[in-house]
Amino acid sequence: MSNSEKRKKSPFTQDFEKLPNTLAIFPLNGAVVLPGNLMPLNIFEPRYLNMIRDAMKGEQLIGMIQVKDELSPPSLQAVGCAARIIRYSETSDGRLEVLLEGLCRFAIKEELSCLRGYRLVQADWSVYENDFDEPTPASDQETLLFSSTLKKYFEEQSIDVDWSTIEDLSQDTLVSNLVTQLALSSDDKQLLIEASNLSDRVKVFTAILANNDSSNSIHH
Repeated sequence: MSNSEKRKKSPFTQDFEKLPNTLAIFPLNGAVVLPGNLMPLNIFEPRYLNMIRDAMKGEQLIGMIQVKDELSPPSLQAVGCAARIIRYSETSDGRLEVLLEGLCRFAIKEELSCLRGYRLVQADWSVYENDFDEPTPASDQETLLFSSTLKKYFEEQSIDVDWSTIEDLSQDTLVSNLVTQLALSSDDKQLLIEASNLSDRVKVFTAILANNDSSNSIHH
């Protein structure tokens, strides 16, 4: 295991060495979760109801992953993020409301036969052990550039934000929340998912926001 300081985690969370070889996946563009980040899901399709019920009987893990195309079934991106179901609620109209917490990214070794309508993959966790480490923020220079680019992006998009609230967030939490909430393309979100660490993700995010600003300026 890495000698880096570990993320604080629930006593119910799996250790890296105990991550499963087989992972049920939920292919969904735009719905991105990163390690340590929370994401609510509203489940109503029968196959995904099956998936959540099955996950709750076992490791409580599902893999969130984006798709490459509109084929049926769609081709999958190479990398997604496993998330643990930390809250589970049934509704009177047959839905499941769940809250996910991102745990660790994975690469797909191969896709396996479907189970009860949902897709399964053999997961390769090997290059993502650092997702269990406490993330190291970007350098001061990279952080300043990211902040100024983010402010410009908000102004260009006419997004009102409480900047004091943003400054109170850890860099990891801020970046993870923005990846989830901003209207970025699925390709941009995939770049952010695959960034090797927090510092790299900040640099990639800065470039994405700057490029979006440039595109919007041209259109205006």
